[in-house]
Amino acid sequence: MKKILDLMTEQFEQAFSRCGYDAGYAKITVSNRPDLCEYQCNGAMGAAKAYKKAPFLIADAVVAELQNNELFEKVEVVKPGFINIIASEQFLASYADQMAEDPALGFEKTTPAKTAVIDYGGPNVAKPLHVGHLRPAVIGECLKRLLRFAGDKVIGDVHLGDWGLQMGLIIEQLRSEQPDLVYFDENYTGEYPSEAPFTISELETIYPAASARSKEDEAFKERAHTATLKLQEGYRPYRALWQHILNVSVTDLKKNYENLSVSFDVWKGESDADPYIPSMIDDFIAKGLAHESQGALVIDVEEESDTKTIPPCIVRKSDGAALYATSDLATIIQRVQDYKPDEIIYVADNRQEMHFNQVFRVTKKAELAPDTRLIFHGFGTMNGKDGKPFKTREGGVMRLETLISSINDAVYEKIMENRTVSEAEAKNVAKIVGLSALKYGDLSNQSSKDYIFDIDRFSSFEGNTGPYILYTIVRIKSILEKYEASGKNAKDAVSVNKTQTPSEKALLVELVKFNDCIDAAYTELAPHRICSYIYSLSNAFNKFYHENNIMGESDEAKQSGFISLLKLTEKTLETCIDILGFSAPDRM
Repeated sequence: MKKILDLMTEQFEQAFSRCGYDAGYAKITVSNRPDLCEYQCNGAMGAAKAYKKAPFLIADAVVAELQNNELFEKVEVVKPGFINIIASEQFLASYADQMAEDPALGFEKTTPAKTAVIDYGGPNVAKPLHVGHLRPAVIGECLKRLLRFAGDKVIGDVHLGDWGLQMGLIIEQLRSEQPDLVYFDENYTGEYPSEAPFTISELETIYPAASARSKEDEAFKERAHTATLKLQEGYRPYRALWQHILNVSVTDLKKNYENLSVSFDVWKGESDADPYIPSMIDDFIAKGLAHESQGALVIDVEEESDTKTIPPCIVRKSDGAALYATSDLATIIQRVQDYKPDEIIYVADNRQEMHFNQVFRVTKKAELAPDTRLIFHGFGTMNGKDGKPFKTREGGVMRLETLISSINDAVYEKIMENRTVSEAEAKNVAKIVGLSALKYGDLSNQSSKDYIFDIDRFSSFEGNTGPYILYTIVRIKSILEKYEASGKNAKDAVSVNKTQTPSEKALLVELVKFNDCIDAAYTELAPHRICSYIYSLSNAFNKFYHENNIMGESDEAKQSGFISLLKLTEKTLETCIDILGFSAPDRM
């Protein structure tokens, strides 16, 4: 289906053309004064300059052409030349009925469909997820779902940090704590154990101990560097240990991401890019792109148009080691070979913008991905109420599972205040609602901006929150259940009312914005647009609910129209929250 604004704009384009004016001035937008009208066209103001004519004269002529148009109930000029528009009730009803018949609510899939890789998550193995991992996981998952809804083929890649110095540190710390392990016996030639010599809890204490020790013990740090190099060169015992670290970590990471309703299509890491590095470096040298600087191999990326200094991209350190940039460049080569993507989207902290700018410029200069668009989707910081990065009360970095537990507890307490369900059900519902509070609290903010994480506000059942959206959906479900319980079949309600009460029409006006909302969110990679839409839609529904006696309506045909409207509202809200990455319970 065409977007409703496009359908209206087409009518205005024809009117402008018939009056002798360029159709480009005919754009229709949602009114910024909903107290006066539903839609507006300001094209006459722009046309006045081009045609040297008073804007109200242009507007008058256009409006005259649109009288008796079935799409509009009223089209009128407001001086000096604005055109205010009220949509026809029948037109809105017809559009809504078409939405209801389509599983995608009338949204037209992207043509042609793109193949996109989304790089999000980015956890390091052997370390627990903390609050800093929330935003990339939540934003990346939403973008993945959004692009898929739009018809694109999407590969979500967690891109693990599994190949750096932390591996050598863990290996050397293990040697200190468990020197009798066969991995440290140089004479051992048998098969290595299938079970890891540590649990995830033990592993999560090993790395901090090793990291702290490396800052005080230079000899230990040097041994860790050597162990890292031996691992990367394929030393068999260290590869076996590394595989244990990976297996134990990934199992735990999957469990924690599952609690966030976040999943990845591939669990690749920096190690997967390693085989591509030697030939890539050779290619940089052969093309004359790389040169030595203080022993390191670098590529100049600064351009004349830059207004600030962009340092060279280091692709090999003086000791021959690879860096993050080296790994990211090799990963681009791997992804191009494996997936032939039209675009790769990196969901990362704003503070990494310079890094990705360097990587993207090297990619362009070296022609590593000539047919692939590289996109940096930066996000701001999640701050506490003090405006500083979110911490525990003790000042440390909070584990993500602790944050999830805290918000679930806050929601549970609110549910139990007005308990209408059992304690066990309340705990299950609290997990569903808590996830909505967490994700909506994040996604309702523009990704690139910092925001304040406020558990009390995010878990509230009132205002612009996830729980409020879910409460609206549950309210609709409850009404539909009552309708069924009265002996009527909601499936028989197949058309909204052609004439509506004011709040009924206002709800329709919000509903038919769905396609425009999803299109804008998709084009701009902007989840907050979906949040803004469903908040307005929920407000419109709750106003409609309070002003119309749905179950008490004696006119069965009118009541059936109400039920059709409820079903469409529920479907639209459920579709949107699924894209955002959470779901609604049956009761709250």
